Amino acid sequence: MDNRRLFLAAALSMALVIAWSFLFPPKPMDQQGAPRPEAGVESPAPAPPVAPSPAPVPDAEAPVPGSPSGAQAPIQAKAAPPISAGREQTVVIRVEGVRAVFTNRGAQLLSMEVLGANGKEMVDLVRRRRQGPYPYGLTTASRQPHPLDQALFAASPSPDGRSVTFRYRGPEGEAEKTFGFDENRLLDVRVRVAGQSGWGLVVGPGIRNLKAEELNSQFVKPGVVFKKDEVSILAPQSTDEARSVSGDGLQWIGIEDTYFLAAMIPQSGLDRAVVEPFLIEGAGAKEGVRFIPLPPEDQMSKEQEDLPRDLRVILKAAGDTLALRSYWGSKEYEKLAALPYGLEETVQLGYFSFLVRPLLAGLHWIYEHIVPNYGWAIVVMTVLIRVLLLPLTHTSMKSMKKMQELNPKMQAIRAKYATKLRDKQNKPNVEMQRKMNEEMMGLYKEHGVNPAGGCLPILLQMPILFAFYNLLSTAVELRGAPWLLWIRDLSAADPYYVLPLVMGATQFLQVKLSPQTGDPMQRRMFMIMPLAFTFLFLGFPSGLVLYWLTNNILTIVQQGVYNRLQTRSA
Repeated sequence: MDNRRLFLAAALSMALVIAWSFLFPPKPMDQQGAPRPEAGVESPAPAPPVAPSPAPVPDAEAPVPGSPSGAQAPIQAKAAPPISAGREQTVVIRVEGVRAVFTNRGAQLLSMEVLGANGKEMVDLVRRRRQGPYPYGLTTASRQPHPLDQALFAASPSPDGRSVTFRYRGPEGEAEKTFGFDENRLLDVRVRVAGQSGWGLVVGPGIRNLKAEELNSQFVKPGVVFKKDEVSILAPQSTDEARSVSGDGLQWIGIEDTYFLAAMIPQSGLDRAVVEPFLIEGAGAKEGVRFIPLPPEDQMSKEQEDLPRDLRVILKAAGDTLALRSYWGSKEYEKLAALPYGLEETVQLGYFSFLVRPLLAGLHWIYEHIVPNYGWAIVVMTVLIRVLLLPLTHTSMKSMKKMQELNPKMQAIRAKYATKLRDKQNKPNVEMQRKMNEEMMGLYKEHGVNPAGGCLPILLQMPILFAFYNLLSTAVELRGAPWLLWIRDLSAADPYYVLPLVMGATQFLQVKLSPQTGDPMQRRMFMIMPLAFTFLFLGFPSGLVLYWLTNNILTIVQQGVYNRLQTRSA
C-alpha cells in the first residue's frame, strides 16, 4: 500500500514537471551562459572564440526551474549580429593645429596634418602610398596585411569631433579601434582584435612626403628612434633586416626625420616592436609611393640598389588589446620638453648641446622681441657673440701684431739653424732642433708674446661653429624660414651658391688683412683655407653660411679698425 502511494506521488510529480515545462519554458542561454534579452532590447555582443570552430557542446545542461535536482534543459546558442558599414567613407577628427583623416576601410589613418613650427603651413605626416596598410592598419602574426584592413568598419564619431570609434564584426573577424585627441593634442589609440593573438599595428613606413633627394640627404635623416635605458636610432641605410625591440621597458618608439616625429608611447598590451626596412619606389610622386620589402643583398637588382630606403614599425600586441598614446608633430625642443615622456631627446643636438640650447633660446628671443626674421636674428646673434668674445679677440690681435713684428728675427733664427737640423746622414738632429726652439721661445718671452694667443679665439669659435651647425641643421623653426631675396629656406643650401661664394671671398680677404706670421709654408696653408671652406660650405644650410659670413665681415671690420689705429700711432 505504502509502495503504491509512493509510486503515485512520483508519477504525479513527474506529470507536474512535464506540464510546467510545456506551459512555462525556460529562457534560452547563449554560449557564455547569459540569458538572451527580450525582443527590442540591445545588449553587448559576446566575444567570438579564438578560432572558428563548430558550435560548442555544453558539458552539462542547465537545470529546469522548479524541477528536481538533475533535470536539465538544452542550451541554445545564437550568433552575434554583424557590424559593418555599407560603403567606404572618411572620418575627420581635429583639435587646434592638428587634423586627422581616417578611412573606415580597416579603420586606418590616411592623413595627419599638423601645423608647422612657423605657424603658417599644414604638413601632412602620413606618406601617400599606392597600397596599404596605412598607419594603424593591422598585420597578421607573419607581418602580412590583415584581412581586417579591407573590412568596412562602422564609424561612431564623438559630438565634439575630437574622437571616433570604429567597429566591425563579420567574416574577417571582430575588431574595435578608438582614436581621440587629449588636452595635449596627443592621439590616444586603443585597438582590440577579439579572439586573436600575434597581430600587429603598423606605423610608417617613413614620415612626410619626401622626394628621393630628401630621403638621401644628410640633413633630413629619416629613421626610427626609440628609448629604453637610452635613446637609440636606426638609420635605413644601416638596417638590412627586420629588428625586434622588446616591449619590456620600452618607453617610446617612433618614425622620424630631422624635423618631424610620429612617436608611439605604449600604455598597455605591447609585446614587442619590429622595425622593417623597405625600398621606396616613386618618391615624391603625386599618386604616392610603392613600398618594396628590402630583399637580401645578393638578390637586389641594380635599380633597387639606387632606390631610397625607409623603415616602418609594427607594434605586436601581447593579447587581443593594445593601447597607445602617440605624438604627431614637429620636433620643437621646448614643446617636446613640456610633455612628460622625454621626447625632446629625439632632437639630436650633438656633443655641444650645452651650447646649442642657450643659442636656440637666444635665437627665439631675438625673433620674438627684436626682428621677426630668423635670418636677421642669426646676424644679431652673431654680433652679440662677437661682442662677448671681444676681449679675447683684442688680445689675439695684439699678440698676432707683436708676432708679425718679431717675424724677421724668427726667420733669422730659422736661417741660423737651417743647415744644422740634419746630420751628415740626413737624419734629424734632435739637439739642434731643441736649441732652435729654446732660442725662439726665449725671443717670445723677452718681448712678452704668447705664440698661442692668436689661436685662442679661433679655438673658442670652433665649438660655437659646431653648435651653430647642430642648431641650424636640426632646428625645425628654421625649416622654411626665409631671409631675403632668393634665400627662402634657411635650413636648405643656397640653390645658386651665391652665399657660400661670398663667404669664401670674405674668408680670403680676412686672411689677407691678418698679420702675416710664420714661415712661407704656413702662410700658403692659410691662403688655401678659404678655398677649402668655400667647397665645404656649398652644401651647408644657408643659416650656417650666413652665420660664418657675418662672422667674417665682423672680423674684417675689426681688423681694419686695428690696422688704422696702428697706422695713426706709427
